[in-house]
Amino acid sequence: MPLNPNQWSKALAADRLDAAYLLAGEELLVLEAADALRAQARRLGYTEREVLEVGQHFDWDDVARAGASMSLFASRRLIDLRLPTGRPGVEGAKAITAFCADPPPDVTLLVTAMEWSSKHDGAWSRKFDAEHSMVVFNAPRPHEWNAWVGARLASRGLGASADAVALLAERVEGNLLAAAQEIDKLAVLHGEGRIDAAEMESLVADSARYDVFKLTDAALAGDGARALRVLAGLRSEGDELIALMGWLVNQLQLALRLANAQNFAAQAKAERLWQAREQMFRQALRRAPREHWLQCLARAARIDRMAKGREQGDPWLEAERLIAAIAEPRAAKALA
Repeated sequence: MPLNPNQWSKALAADRLDAAYLLAGEELLVLEAADALRAQARRLGYTEREVLEVGQHFDWDDVARAGASMSLFASRRLIDLRLPTGRPGVEGAKAITAFCADPPPDVTLLVTAMEWSSKHDGAWSRKFDAEHSMVVFNAPRPHEWNAWVGARLASRGLGASADAVALLAERVEGNLLAAAQEIDKLAVLHGEGRIDAAEMESLVADSARYDVFKLTDAALAGDGARALRVLAGLRSEGDELIALMGWLVNQLQLALRLANAQNFAAQAKAERLWQAREQMFRQALRRAPREHWLQCLARAARIDRMAKGREQGDPWLEAERLIAAIAEPRAAKALA
């Protein structure tokens, strides 16, 4: 099993490096982890580094050649192999596995992959994990977001009240890069010390990034408060409700197909749902029967007509009611 980020921090503090590392997952976190490893390598006497960028016509023999080449200064060397897609292909898998099976002395291979999911897992990565060091950096889940923001603040010498952390987490709305930038800015503007909610309000710009995908995912996950906040953010940013309704209808139709399926798992596979979304829909369908999703779909069609001026009513108000009912079927009376 890959090391978790906490185990990674402890492993990186050791007085020697492993022969090979695979760092994969969320781009920002992978880049920072790779920077930390390079810094530790320099401290341990790795004075040479060779960067290999994997592109369309990359020659995988370069990995073996890099490992076999003689050092000009008889020093330790780091081979920095950048694999953006996380998919080395057949030849790449063979090259990486061969290197790891017989790593040259005083050479460390660092493989970074900015895309990673269960679909990337293969024989080569499982062997890598079994014999060397593999770390998968996932973005924090919604319930982990406040803790991640708090830890990030602490790493920059900043303390914050629970209200201040919650405020910052809400403002950046799950955007790791925006959060990192805001926290770095806070370190400059505020300096070390504790920040309360009032100071956070004055120091932090609203960096939330709202999109319709977050809207539907939050609603289907049963997080009504977050879904309504995203809907309000979309409205304030000038998004057209007609465009939003297209994706919402699409997701409601998907929920209905899953509800109608005799075999949920087979239908989820046919819809090409990855594991997290499959679980999200499974939980949503447990909260309400098929008739509820039919009713939601009918209401969505009515909202679309309102937004196009073909029916009387306040489409944004009706959209709020629909989102509330999707997130919490017991609120389905709001559809009446």
